Amino acid sequence: MTDNQGRTIDYLRISVTDRCNLRCVYCMPEEGMESIPHSRIMTYDEIIRVCRILAEHGLKKIKITGGEPLVRKNVVWLISEIKKIPGITSVTITTNGVLLKESYEALVEAGIDAITVSLDTLDPELFRQITRRDELSPVLEGIQLAAKQARVPLKINCVPMMGIQNQGILNLLEYVRKFAVDIRFIEMMPIGLGKQFEFVSEDALRKLIEDTYGEMTLYCERRGNGPCRYYDVPGFTGKVGFISALSHKFCHECNRVRLTADGFLKTCLQYDCGVNLKPALSEGVSDDTLWKMMKEAILQKPKAHHFEEEKKDAEDEERGMSQIGG
Repeated sequence: MTDNQGRTIDYLRISVTDRCNLRCVYCMPEEGMESIPHSRIMTYDEIIRVCRILAEHGLKKIKITGGEPLVRKNVVWLISEIKKIPGITSVTITTNGVLLKESYEALVEAGIDAITVSLDTLDPELFRQITRRDELSPVLEGIQLAAKQARVPLKINCVPMMGIQNQGILNLLEYVRKFAVDIRFIEMMPIGLGKQFEFVSEDALRKLIEDTYGEMTLYCERRGNGPCRYYDVPGFTGKVGFISALSHKFCHECNRVRLTADGFLKTCLQYDCGVNLKPALSEGVSDDTLWKMMKEAILQKPKAHHFEEEKKDAEDEERGMSQIGG
């Protein structure tokens, strides 16, 4: 699949639910979050059908997200079924880690290709402030189990948001240094509640890391499905990566589209652009009709985001990250 910019689109991020067992301050409000009714959530059969049709036209990689994907019943079964689709080479999951320990064995048996855990701090009090929940212990237990067993690759995602020192970034780096895992720093995106926070740039983080551990060396081989740039750091077994959509814009090589929990095929994070597949799926339209709908949306994928501009566009996304799928 290619869009009108000539970019190959082979990566789909699927939000299986907008529900979550945490309430991170940059993602969801503490109270009053109205979840999508179950009647509007895509069924697993509908998700599998979309994946199968897209795989017939070049889709290769799938990321399962939420909300928190592990709170949806039988999500492991969905993963095992997607793995069976011809043409799909990678199925991965991003989780907040709260349920990882109890789900790890089943995920591995289902054939998951990699697990990413979102973890912004090791400080228990700050973790409670960021997530509004006291769940750091089960998150760390899940990470330690997955790192110890090492049956599938494990990554840690961190969103710096409160200043390098205040958030304990060095403590987090030291934590992952003893494991054979990668850590990736993601710049805060000005979407939904994330607009309240100033992002910490890749350049600031790289200076901190090099001042502490020594010169970083760009890792040039392909690692993962998305736009992350990885580095070797002295003393680290895993890599240190950066997903820097603001300070190091990578729209020209974007290979992804998103499928929201209620069936909207979304082609750019910033804009409310794409196509709502749920009505057509519910009506039982043909595979050919569904493909034509998806193809047209993918062809019109925007050339680039413009988060760096202060002016608001009429087509800007109004939904939060938990509703979009990260």
